[in-house]
Amino acid sequence: MGLTVEFTVEPFVAGEPGPHVQAAIEAARRSGLTVDVGPFGTSVSGEDDRVLDAVDAVVRAAVAAGATRVSLQLARDGA
Repeated sequence: MGLTVEFTVEPFVAGEPGPHVQAAIEAARRSGLTVDVGPFGTSVSGEDDRVLDAVDAVVRAAVAAGATRVSLQLARDGA
């Protein structure tokens, strides 16, 4: 079992991800975990500790790049 975290970074403009969104997605990709970029959010899946470390990196990257809000939803895989 593992964790999946879906995150949305704001301000949000459909079709035009700002630098705060791009920074968060890049931080997720650098984690080496499975990353799924969707039209309204991005998810990261994997082992608990690695996902939690990725969440920290994603939030820090988004805030540093100007995000006004980062919304997260965490779920245990298979739950």
